[in-house]
Amino acid sequence: MRILVVEDEKKVANFIKHGLEEERYIVDVANDGEKGLEMAMNNEYDAILLDVMLPGRDGFKVLQELRNAGISTPVMMLTARGATEDRVLGLDLGADDYLPKPFSFEELAARLRSILRRSSTEKTTKLKCQDLVLDTVSHLAYRGGKEIELTTKEYAILECLLRNKNRIVSRSNILQHVWKHSFDPESNIIDVYIKRLREKLEFDPSLPPLIQSIRGVGYRIRETSQINQENEQQ
Repeated sequence: MRILVVEDEKKVANFIKHGLEEERYIVDVANDGEKGLEMAMNNEYDAILLDVMLPGRDGFKVLQELRNAGISTPVMMLTARGATEDRVLGLDLGADDYLPKPFSFEELAARLRSILRRSSTEKTTKLKCQDLVLDTVSHLAYRGGKEIELTTKEYAILECLLRNKNRIVSRSNILQHVWKHSFDPESNIIDVYIKRLREKLEFDPSLPPLIQSIRGVGYRIRETSQINQENEQQ
């Protein structure tokens, strides 16, 4: 999952960034409102952590412009201003949550998982497909009860596919959510990671494949019931 942190206090921004990266998120940081708005407008994020007191353009104005532009990315407001009227204003402008400073990282992480669940078709912390389970709290993956060791990128790709289970996820969408930087459209980096992921998920030759390649489009992960239903319709 790719997260944008808009925070002008560099120590706070680094604290959040390092904590989220340890939780296997891909994190971008902007240190002022103008830059944060530009990044949110030009990139796809799964959630935005937005400070209120920002130089250039405050968090309320950034949020208002995002919502006016039709961008519905979940937003959590972060602020030392704990007055009720500020919380009400942020929520009325379209914020999904509001966390006053100082806060513990554990609470921030839990609230982030909560707003991500609300925006996902999967409303649980355990994402499942057939006998595969991805625990988004412990960040561990299991298939048939066996733990599967994943790198940060492999985990991010698998989470992206599971959150869009039974739907095709385009290559560009995977790039946006898993990598910070742009790659040449002809690059085979996604194919390389998908191959590694398949090898780990199909550690036993008797296990059915989970990830399907859609030529020229992208990938999807499917439940057995979905596969059987499609076969019946053919």
